[in-house]
Amino acid sequence: MIRTLIVDDEPLALDILENYISKLPDLELIGKCDNAIDANDLIQKGEVDLVFLDISMPQMTGLELVKSLSNPPKVVFTTAYAEHAVEGFELNATDYLMKPIAFDRFLKAVNKVKESTDANVASGVAHSDDFFFVKADKKLVKVKFSEILYIEGLKDYVIIKKETGRVIALQTMKSLQAKLPSNLFQRVHRSYIVSIPRINAVVGNAIELTEDNKAKHIPIGKNYKDDVLSIVEKNKL
Repeated sequence: MIRTLIVDDEPLALDILENYISKLPDLELIGKCDNAIDANDLIQKGEVDLVFLDISMPQMTGLELVKSLSNPPKVVFTTAYAEHAVEGFELNATDYLMKPIAFDRFLKAVNKVKESTDANVASGVAHSDDFFFVKADKKLVKVKFSEILYIEGLKDYVIIKKETGRVIALQTMKSLQAKLPSNLFQRVHRSYIVSIPRINAVVGNAIELTEDNKAKHIPIGKNYKDDVLSIVEKNKL
């Protein structure tokens, strides 16, 4: 049984997550908090395995709460703002859910928590969900999600463009896309995957990013335009 805590200052968000948790027999809801300070008191008692944690809250944000914990439980961040995603994964969050949260996406996050827990028990070694390894230059190279600007596909190779430098790997776009969290990365073209938090603007049929302190435009493929517009709609004020 996974002892679960919900932390959110929006009553509707609390109710939705409580309803979702009630549908899964592996989850036990042990509490609901509308602020991070009360949540901290519960977490410090050591009785919490998993927290669904809102980021934007008064007094103390979800990010600040996690940073203050020396031994945090599994964390799934919930928010309406995609720009917090990079920092969330840098704090080793298991997943990052965008509001409004659909049940299938919630279930995927819970399954990631269970897989992570099972792997830790089996291996006795902690691992992070903020990076992956690809084979490049005859070695396995570690790539952090937070460093990626975009990925370009070239037949059986991919170029992973990072803040500094790039990694060229023998990998297909399809297999690499499967390694990437769908709430952080979006396929926008047959040959391109972009980091959602790195998007500066959508200009006509292109996405604008910043590369080497200059504007970089990534084409939007016809078959991917609806997916891009969906991201814009979810994050529009």
